[in-house]
Amino acid sequence: MAAIVYSDIYQNALGTDFHKIINTGSLAGACIFGCMLMAIAYYLLERFNKENLKGVLNLVIAIASFASIISPIGANLPLDIKNPELFPGLVVPMHFFPALAFFCIVPFFKATKKE
Repeated sequence: MAAIVYSDIYQNALGTDFHKIINTGSLAGACIFGCMLMAIAYYLLERFNKENLKGVLNLVIAIASFASIISPIGANLPLDIKNPELFPGLVVPMHFFPALAFFCIVPFFKATKKE
């Protein structure tokens, strides 16, 4: 939801329209996909009793989030898009939303210890 709200606020505040390139469905899908990958990784760490590696996984997630901004910074937009220089300002912060959401929510799901 944060990515969708941010997209609407950003585009309305700056008078841009990037809906031809990035839409609500793609935003929701990308965020859900990213969070599902992180959840699966956390599940696997818990399943194989490697919870001490969660810090390493968090570091990998952070590095992957930073690495993922390379593609939108270098994106070539169609010529009919108004203000293409504002596109990175829209999408770069959104690459951090899945990790931010996951890191905020994951503490509420405590693993049950098997004895």
